[in-house]
Amino acid sequence: MADRSPPQEGQTYRIGAVSRLTGIPADTLRVWERRYHVTTPIRSDSGTRLYDSEDVGRLTLIKRLVDRGDAISSVANLSLDALRERMHGADLIGRSPVARTRPWRLLVAGPYLADRLRVEASGASDFECLGFLSSREGIFSFDRDPAPDVLVLEYPGIHADQVGEVHRLLARSGAAHCLLVYGFAGQGVLEQLISDRLVARRSPIGMADLRRCCQVFRPAPPPPSDPLARLGIDLARPAPGPKFSASELAAIASARPTPCDCHRHLVDLISALYAFESYSRECAIREGAGSAAQALVQACAAQARALLEEGLSRSLDLSEDNRCDVDTKDSAG
Repeated sequence: MADRSPPQEGQTYRIGAVSRLTGIPADTLRVWERRYHVTTPIRSDSGTRLYDSEDVGRLTLIKRLVDRGDAISSVANLSLDALRERMHGADLIGRSPVARTRPWRLLVAGPYLADRLRVEASGASDFECLGFLSSREGIFSFDRDPAPDVLVLEYPGIHADQVGEVHRLLARSGAAHCLLVYGFAGQGVLEQLISDRLVARRSPIGMADLRRCCQVFRPAPPPPSDPLARLGIDLARPAPGPKFSASELAAIASARPTPCDCHRHLVDLISALYAFESYSRECAIREGAGSAAQALVQACAAQARALLEEGLSRSLDLSEDNRCDVDTKDSAG
């Protein structure tokens, strides 16, 4: 990606905030940056990664597309507009589970498992083995494009203090899924490890076991779309500007009252949201890099304010039409 000018003050987010906003684990995000140049964060004087709102918007869309089945390599360098267009097309068409049209790409790490599967997988047309590593540490020096679909990882015994290591190895490999083959492990450790991306099987395993495990990783129907996306909240888009000036709102509030004073109440709500947006921006500026919570709150507040402004505008138009109808009837009478 091309270098960008530094973002304005108060519009940057640290990697932890970006991870929470987008749903991309921080380790995965670092791998995507290194391998696919998915985004180029700005570095602070202390070396901290800082992301702007466009980064967050792009990464959110990329995560949704990858979850739907797109390869990260095919979407990593698309522009924000291209990602939105692709996402819109995916929403229209929808995706359902389909049979795989290519072999599973495997990366195998472990002294015993690598030797065994090297022999058994040699004639298997449904698997493509990218590498057989004699140690788990070899994953940190492994660098190949395309990335593996499944990391097959061997542990003779696994303990609670190694759970984080497993996740780091999975992130570093770039694989979408992990099959953990273990000799001994406590049930509590396995419960910490097992997820949609990782299954665990006790050794020994062969190719038939490997095939059965990969069936678990077949594409699933897309998850329900993000409620924020359905509401049109996009952190990469500038917040909609005010529709009314302060004097216009004051004039509307002081106009001829109605029985329920709905217009005046709407003006009060819109004015409060104006004030809150200003307050939230000042908080972000004072804190430097914005937090995930601030970014979401600001986007939701701006969307709520824009929706109420549109409602007020249309309500005023309808009231004016009714007034004209009454005036016309009075003249005719």
